[in-house]
Amino acid sequence: MNYFNPEDTICAITTGGGMSAIAVIRISGKHSISICNKIFSKDISKSKSQSIHFGTIQQNKKIIDEVLLSIFKDGKSFTGEESVEISCHGSVYIQNKIIQILIEQGCRLATAGEFSMRAFKNGKLDLSQAESIADLIESESAAAHQTAMHQLRGGFSNKLQELRTQLIDFASLIELELDFAEEDVEFADRGKFLELLSEIKIALSKLIESFSLGNVIKNGIPVAILGAPNVGKSTLLNCLLNEDKAIVSDIAGTTRDAIEDSLIIEGFNFRFIDTAGIRNTTDTIENMGIKKSFDKANQSKIILFLLDVTQNIEDQILELEKIKKTYSEKVLIVVNKTDITKDFTLNENSISISAKSGVGIEDLKKTLLNFVNTSAISDNESIVTNLRHFEELQLTLNEIEEVINGMESGISGDFLSINIRQALFHLGSITGEVTTDTLLGNIFGKFCIGK
Repeated sequence: MNYFNPEDTICAITTGGGMSAIAVIRISGKHSISICNKIFSKDISKSKSQSIHFGTIQQNKKIIDEVLLSIFKDGKSFTGEESVEISCHGSVYIQNKIIQILIEQGCRLATAGEFSMRAFKNGKLDLSQAESIADLIESESAAAHQTAMHQLRGGFSNKLQELRTQLIDFASLIELELDFAEEDVEFADRGKFLELLSEIKIALSKLIESFSLGNVIKNGIPVAILGAPNVGKSTLLNCLLNEDKAIVSDIAGTTRDAIEDSLIIEGFNFRFIDTAGIRNTTDTIENMGIKKSFDKANQSKIILFLLDVTQNIEDQILELEKIKKTYSEKVLIVVNKTDITKDFTLNENSISISAKSGVGIEDLKKTLLNFVNTSAISDNESIVTNLRHFEELQLTLNEIEEVINGMESGISGDFLSINIRQALFHLGSITGEVTTDTLLGNIFGKFCIGK
């Protein structure tokens, strides 16, 4: 797909699909105003930029709808091109009819992500900022929204640009030395360059380490609820969600498949997974559910291991020890039904609750937050949430480490320059200084139509 043909004027519905009170249709390209002028009841050919006009959209003098037209000239639009936005009534018929009329007048229907692609091509935002738009649209929690906004405002890009500029300054001196190889001169102070590389390595390592937090912020924090049958796992899920999501029964083995749902706790999205009870059984279907329980435990960031003080606690603790041995620090012990038996004590840290009455649930929520480094999220902190960025940063770090090792080994500048160029290439790939059509197609092709 050739996304960027500046001769095309494109259009699309930018609001969500289906019927609504109001819908917005975006037109972008150098013929946007002239095309809209043909179908609008007023002459907008000489209208000022950032102006709004009330009138009607017409086809063969037949009124289709009363609308507001917002006009953007001189690159003062999202895409950096001449642009018009039509705010119409949200009838599906009206939306599609206006799109049909625009296409008849010379527009082309925009492909997925094409508006954002044009904004990138026209220098309105860099590649990482463009990707943050998709993250912002998909954000389901305050933390996900905050990290996406930080990237959209350029916080992450500015950090990378700072590292890249410093590296380019020294790289240019290394390259200059190659032009005077016969004179055997050094323009780049090796000591200062080594200090810079060490600083860049620390900065890159910090960004790479932040991905573990960024990934759960973006996709939610998976929490697997494990334990023996009938310890109250489904009841706990229902209590956390404040709805009857999972079937609750006294019959052992009722839950045979994982049941998932999300809960926002102080701005963080936790994805709770109710799993099949862990026990020895000859039931083939139940064993499949138990296997899936361990699969979910492997994928989770937190395991809530539920103990029922009214059942055989010794067997449950034996199973707990196996889980702790495998999953170590991500296990949180939750002692359930303490409203029935209050004299039970466990010789290690645990949370006491009653999933049925809700006692201790708020304490459990607060404890879950301790598994997340909430202090790392601030308006000035760059957190990596994108897998592509993480991979490019890792490749950059590998090249920087090669340069450091090479300098410490006394390798000549021509060999150093190879790794420096690769490091610059990978950094540039994140923000878009270095791109390919395949890369851009993969990124923007995942956007929704109209964005």
